[in-house]
Amino acid sequence: MIQQLLAYGTLIIAAGYLVWKFLLPKSFFKGNDNSNSCGSDNCGCS
Repeated sequence: MIQQLLAYGTLIIAAGYLVWKFLLPKSFFKGNDNSNSCGSDNCGCS
């Protein structure tokens, strides 16, 4: 019983890590970065 709980817990942690590392977009955590905008319309020209 305890061995199954540890195995499932490890599996859930590993799957969560893989989703966090590879599937979630990086901009989701950093927010909006408007450093390359050139005006109020956010055109992105340099």
